[in-house]
Amino acid sequence: MPGILYVVSTPIGNLEDITYRAVRLLKEVDWIACEDTRNTGHLLHHYGIRTKMVSYHEHNEAERAQELFSRLRGGEKGALVSDAGTPLISDPGFRIVRGALEAGIKVEPVPGASAILAGLAVSGLPTDQFHFAGFLPPKQGARTRVLESLRGEEATLVFYETPHRILEALSDVGAVMGVREIVVARELTKLHEEVLRGPAEEIRAILAGRDSVRGEFVVLISKATEADNGGLTPEEAIFRLVQAGVPKMDAIKTVAKERGLNKRDVYRLVSGD
Repeated sequence: MPGILYVVSTPIGNLEDITYRAVRLLKEVDWIACEDTRNTGHLLHHYGIRTKMVSYHEHNEAERAQELFSRLRGGEKGALVSDAGTPLISDPGFRIVRGALEAGIKVEPVPGASAILAGLAVSGLPTDQFHFAGFLPPKQGARTRVLESLRGEEATLVFYETPHRILEALSDVGAVMGVREIVVARELTKLHEEVLRGPAEEIRAILAGRDSVRGEFVVLISKATEADNGGLTPEEAIFRLVQAGVPKMDAIKTVAKERGLNKRDVYRLVSGD
């Protein structure tokens, strides 16, 4: 009979944030597929787990996945983990989970820590609906277009961000989203955990005033109000995008798509034809 693939959540910082079930299964499986054997090795050593680790990351997943499928089909039981938190959420793993399911191999979740849910829980923002959009694009034009496309979303927005881009990202959030409640959670569950609340520019100023900006960030943005959805005319929305560095034609396409308008009609509207 085929084996089982367990998708195991691990701590995002504090090593105590792991379930009894996760520790037990990590001891019982035949192997653990992980992004970085050094990082996962630290966790395994802490809990006295001696299971063999198999390196599995974005650069070798195509080749390694086939090897793991073969072992699972042969009856072995394996665990998939990421460096921190729940696998597949902005981390490698989709290929092996999808492939295992297509091969008729049972896949079981072993839930646990998640930076998204931890950030939402302490944000003070509505959690009845939320939209997780992963990492914002690194380039300003693309980042601005993504933010503009989500400006009317009537759900709390959640992003991941890196320390070397957080200041630029907050500038763009302020420019596109206007005055909204923003929550920036840094280093959740770790020694230097911090949660900042306020307008984007205010939080940016706090971080910019420090000697260095470190840590992993979860950025949360309050949901759109009626004013956010209807406060700008198409011309104003295009002008805001152009000011942020987006080429005019790209700005026209973005606004037309967001509002369900014909691109040619929007072009004629802003050109005065």
